[in-house]
Amino acid sequence: MAVKYELIKVCKQSGARLGRVHTPHGIIETPTFMPVGTQATVKTMSPEELKSMEAQIILSNTYHLFIRPGHEIVRQAGGLHKFMNWDRPILTDSGGFQVFSLANMRKITEEGVTFRSHLNGDKLFISPEVAMEIQNALGSDIMMAFDECPPYPAEYDYVKQSLERTTRWAERCLKAHARPHDQALFAIVQGGMYADLRKMSAEQLTSMDFPGFAIGGLSVGESKPLMYDMLDHTVPLLPAGKPRYLMGVGSPDALIEGSIRGIDMFDCVLPTRIARNGTTMTSEGRLVIRNAKFADDFGPLDPACDCYTCRNYSRAYIRHLIKADETFGIRLTTYHNLHFLLQLMKDVRQAIMDDRLLDFRDEFFARYGLNDNERGF
Repeated sequence: MAVKYELIKVCKQSGARLGRVHTPHGIIETPTFMPVGTQATVKTMSPEELKSMEAQIILSNTYHLFIRPGHEIVRQAGGLHKFMNWDRPILTDSGGFQVFSLANMRKITEEGVTFRSHLNGDKLFISPEVAMEIQNALGSDIMMAFDECPPYPAEYDYVKQSLERTTRWAERCLKAHARPHDQALFAIVQGGMYADLRKMSAEQLTSMDFPGFAIGGLSVGESKPLMYDMLDHTVPLLPAGKPRYLMGVGSPDALIEGSIRGIDMFDCVLPTRIARNGTTMTSEGRLVIRNAKFADDFGPLDPACDCYTCRNYSRAYIRHLIKADETFGIRLTTYHNLHFLLQLMKDVRQAIMDDRLLDFRDEFFARYGLNDNERGF
């Protein structure tokens, strides 16, 4: 298989696991956070900056690259790695979440999904076979099966029909996948907020020969306790010898709680999105740099952080840039937020190695200012 999972250690205190995912473009130390590069770029960041903060793998979006510039352009460039000058692993999502988010602009059939481009309204179509064709052209190390992501909340019968279609589509993806020797295809477990449907989906998909499994349809508006409950039901059903990926999760508390439950890989637009609004993650909680109290604060965003932003620029300067709509300000807050989460995952991995992840969680939450209610407990 193109991707293999290597278990290094299980934390005696929490049951979390430390591992390595071997890919054609390098090894990923897990648990890990993947910065999102939706359109073949992590917004405002260069590949060199991502490497400087020790990003191991990034995610790009099949739907957006299909829309623009088109997967044939990327194929002609030699694949996504060459197109964007990134020589480390890349994961591409299936495009399913974006297509289904269009709601009033798409029609689902057994064959696939017909939808309207969000750019110009053109009528387009993605099926499991088309999703494979696009991702094979992109050349990512890890590609995702085309799935149906049901909305939240959703009725039981609808979610059941949806997950069964996702299973049939997963089978079609396996058959259409043209590059299993150098691209790993992960299946996506669905089932909404119904434990028995999660079990059904996991059993159906793990009966097929996928090299890794993702958990989709979470962090879509449900409460934290409900999300963790679904993880508690789902993760034990996934093969221990293959990577486990929780899609669309990126808050510090959820990264830690997900790691405790055995998740290996996470991604989310959260750190880059809130950075563009002037919100940063620090060791003492979120900091909204736009606030007037930082106008004459010449300290770093986070005194405990050693990232490029915190070593070189003050809160007052960054606030000035954000208030003035200067791009450099967004670059600085984005760099810091991504570095913060990547360092958090590095600390999580060390805590697993030291058999103290639960202690680390409690210490982190105490500093970050999250009480049990805010954490969802």
